[in-house]
Amino acid sequence: MMKDFKDIGDDQIRVIGKESMGRKRKHRVGVVVIAALLVVVAGILVCYLAYSPAERQEAVAGTVEAEAESGAMKSSQPHRLKLGLQAGISEKAFVEIIDTVANEVALMLYVPHHAQMTLQTGQIELHDTTIVYIARAADLRADNGGIVGAFVCKGKPLSWGLSKRGYCASIEGQVYVGVAENSPLFEAATEKEGYFFRQYPLVSNGQVVENKPKGKSVRRGICDRQGEIFMAETVDEVSFHDFSQALVELGVNQAVYIVGSDSYGWAVDKDGNRHEFGKLPQQPVPVNTTYLVWR
Repeated sequence: MMKDFKDIGDDQIRVIGKESMGRKRKHRVGVVVIAALLVVVAGILVCYLAYSPAERQEAVAGTVEAEAESGAMKSSQPHRLKLGLQAGISEKAFVEIIDTVANEVALMLYVPHHAQMTLQTGQIELHDTTIVYIARAADLRADNGGIVGAFVCKGKPLSWGLSKRGYCASIEGQVYVGVAENSPLFEAATEKEGYFFRQYPLVSNGQVVENKPKGKSVRRGICDRQGEIFMAETVDEVSFHDFSQALVELGVNQAVYIVGSDSYGWAVDKDGNRHEFGKLPQQPVPVNTTYLVWR
């Protein structure tokens, strides 16, 4: 008895021509492949739509970060650094204030952090919040009010001469303190828009330098201790010799004087508090008054 085509099961042998069988097998395989691809695409679409827009953005960002860390997208790393700078990510400048005693001399040490040293002349802005330390730098002549010794401010020479062998320079963010009759740093400061001034030498290569003035006063100096730059100030009035000896006791390698006595200045600590010293000068100050400034 012959069965209809619809009654033939898949588990039964069907005698069909070879050509017809090949066409049907190829057709079946094609249908299966297309169906599988549709299932995959549909699954991806469903998973993608299941995320909120914010979650999708976060997932993409995570993929970018992973590729960047693996080195596959190195160009994205400078972009992230640039974004960090634009966002204002930087260290806040401040001065660490330390009170100590060396060789029986009471001292205040002012250690700048995340700040750069410059020089300026004339009036100072008393409400300038960018300044974290300021003090008088070079001396002024008593006869004509000129600056004593060589002085360069932002590449511009304002004074020449060698009245004192101590020097301090700030060039391209690097601070130099030393003692020498001739220093190439004067020319370097003029060429690179740097800063340079002369003052009494206090310590040279870890040794006390004697100076002619023998009186006592509140003393200040800028020091280099194995590459660490800081300012020192005596609490009481002392001689140049005792001040220099105290700095040597602290391990200072190089030091030069900055104007002491009751000259005015201030330091700003980590909490933003201003610590003033000296006496507020009468305004206006002489046009050639010089200041050592950390910002």
